[in-house]
Amino acid sequence: MGRLGILVNSDRHGQHVLGLAQAARSLGHEVSIFFMDAGTRLLRDANFVQLAEVEGVRLSLCQHSAAHHEVETEGLPPSIVRGSQLNNAMMQHAADRVVVL
Repeated sequence: MGRLGILVNSDRHGQHVLGLAQAARSLGHEVSIFFMDAGTRLLRDANFVQLAEVEGVRLSLCQHSAAHHEVETEGLPPSIVRGSQLNNAMMQHAADRVVVL
């Protein structure tokens, strides 16, 4: 199947992020989600943190953005990669399609 990348740079479309990830997984696609800018605020919501436990879903975030938006990352599961824009670039390169929300 395919690989879907979701770049989340806003906290305004959380339900769409969850819905896209769930729909893509139900069709057998791999999903990678990168949180940056205000999108890192969504990681305060347990629904997004739980996505890291779904088989076939990978989460990463821009640590600089999280610090700027005062999002605490120490309590997040270790499966959520705390990284940089390099992680975003790697997701973009590996994905067949990328959606930006």
